[in-house]
Amino acid sequence: MPNLPLNKIQVIEFTHVVMGPLVGKVLQDLGAEVLHVEPPGGDPTRRMKGFGKGFFTFYNHGKKTEEVDLKSPAGQTRIQEVLAKADVVIENYGPGVMDKLGLGPDSLRERYPSLIYCSLKGFMPGPYENRIAVDEVVQMMGGLAYMTGNPGKPMRAGTSALDITGGLFGVIGILSALYERKSSGKGKTVRASLFESSAFLMGQFMAGLPLKEDSSINPMPAREQIWAIYQLFQTADDQQVFIGVISDKHWVSLCLAFGWSDLLKDERWLTGQGRIAGQIELVAEIEQRLRVLPYLQIVESCLRENVPFGEVNSPLELIDDAHLNSGYLEEVIDLNGKKVRIPKTPIQLEE
Repeated sequence: MPNLPLNKIQVIEFTHVVMGPLVGKVLQDLGAEVLHVEPPGGDPTRRMKGFGKGFFTFYNHGKKTEEVDLKSPAGQTRIQEVLAKADVVIENYGPGVMDKLGLGPDSLRERYPSLIYCSLKGFMPGPYENRIAVDEVVQMMGGLAYMTGNPGKPMRAGTSALDITGGLFGVIGILSALYERKSSGKGKTVRASLFESSAFLMGQFMAGLPLKEDSSINPMPAREQIWAIYQLFQTADDQQVFIGVISDKHWVSLCLAFGWSDLLKDERWLTGQGRIAGQIELVAEIEQRLRVLPYLQIVESCLRENVPFGEVNSPLELIDDAHLNSGYLEEVIDLNGKKVRIPKTPIQLEE
């Protein structure tokens, strides 16, 4: 589309799995032309099964692809041809791999001064920089697994959370470098990583732990509650609904939604502090009242009074979600030639 902001930007990616291809995908959705360079025999991500069988389709659909043997003279010649026209290079191979191939940031930017080079690694430069890292390893190291699981049972998040987060920081860095290049004419090396991205996600918790004080923090499932009603509730037809009452206004809305005039008049529950103080009793009462109501009645009542609530959906259910199907999914062909629906990049630009 000619009106997209990165129209005419040429991107070459030496990437695999999630983190690197995500960066190219987002740039492509913003208008860039992306070449996904694959090794002889094709990107191994194409052959992933089970949990990863959709990775290549989601992160690489619509890109140009080309198999190149980077260790051969012919492959090096071909890469230099495309690099001469490139604005951005993206790579997410192991530490030192691109340097050994003569395609590291220093050598390429010396040859192509306006090139923006995005290097995505497990760790930024420092004591850990040569360690091999994958998403789940760093979820353990970076606090995310600790905060997700029950006490003593760290658990990975239900997606490639750090690959995606780190990749998005890579996108931000590339966009910043493209903006700066308009005035300077010079490229830049951009780095993003898994570990530092995980630490950034933990920043809101770290900020509550003053230095040199004997303080600790509980994982999310065992956290000290800020709000009394902020959890899943069972319905009469064995479904679940999450309700989050985070203000006195929401409390009033909840009571009005279900006709709980007695609870609304009870002075103990008028304020957030009061509801927290009597949380065990209050939540038990609400659980009992909601458990006799069918799922659809609860949903309709919450919608009517603007109560914050959420259905519990699986990825399969998202494919048929009414809101997503109002313009936020696209249909593509997977590696087996079958049609699949996937989310568009969640950014809206005027026009």
